[in-house]
Amino acid sequence: MLNNSIFAQMALDLKTLLTRSLSGLVFVVLLLGCVMWNYYSFTVFFFTMALLGLNEFYKIAEKLNAKPFKLTGFICAIATYLTFVNFSLLSSNAGIVRLGTVFLAIIPFVILSVGLFSKKEDCIKNTFFTIGGILYAVLPFALLNKTVFYANGAEPAQFAPKFILGIIFLIWINDTFAYLGGSLIGKHKLLKRISPGKTWEGTIIGVAISFGVSFLFNRLFELGNYTWPLLGIFIPVLATIGDLVESKIKREAEIKDSGTLMPGHGGVLDRFDSLIFVSPFVFALFKL
Repeated sequence: MLNNSIFAQMALDLKTLLTRSLSGLVFVVLLLGCVMWNYYSFTVFFFTMALLGLNEFYKIAEKLNAKPFKLTGFICAIATYLTFVNFSLLSSNAGIVRLGTVFLAIIPFVILSVGLFSKKEDCIKNTFFTIGGILYAVLPFALLNKTVFYANGAEPAQFAPKFILGIIFLIWINDTFAYLGGSLIGKHKLLKRISPGKTWEGTIIGVAISFGVSFLFNRLFELGNYTWPLLGIFIPVLATIGDLVESKIKREAEIKDSGTLMPGHGGVLDRFDSLIFVSPFVFALFKL
């Protein structure tokens, strides 16, 4: 009887591993394909991820006893994302860009106005969760539309997906080696109350390996000076913080995954928690 239980558990583990592997492979192929193909596929992919992530955020908010104004939130989220889309490639109408920028400035006040006239309880809390979803789940993806264009000297900015891929690869490298390092020699917990699996040893190894690989990226994905080594330090640190932030949100909502989009891997916020936190800082760095 015991042997049967062991075999059943092994079969279940293998099935889970197969499910995770297949869904992970599909996700990676889709991500790389959409990022590399052209700007149209790039922006549509991250626009989709932004809306799916916002939907997950609002569901989490409901578990935290909030009732976000979903319709208003999604309308404002779409406007926010479109504000950062490079319409010079899609349309010659610069008025669309100006209109989007104006609307972006008044979005928080539009949502506050909706909350003011709402008959729901805790309207202020609902309002801030509505705005928070846009800031957390939509804006970081929208900013990628600006980061993906790179101007070399006096030449016009060109669509450069390899820079985004380099950022994503650094995140993956950090995650992989932080996990391996923590599993092999990790003893001191980083933040046990939030993520019991993360250790200081794993985190340091992840940062160190990412920093080392960044010098290779400095040759492959040329940005000039020492931009990649700088990113090689900041990205793993910010990625770790982003992971911890999402873990804290899920812990307070008492859920394991943010969604069920990818079997065995969770939802959009689970897969992109690091990129969500990294994106605004990389955007700021590139602008500086």
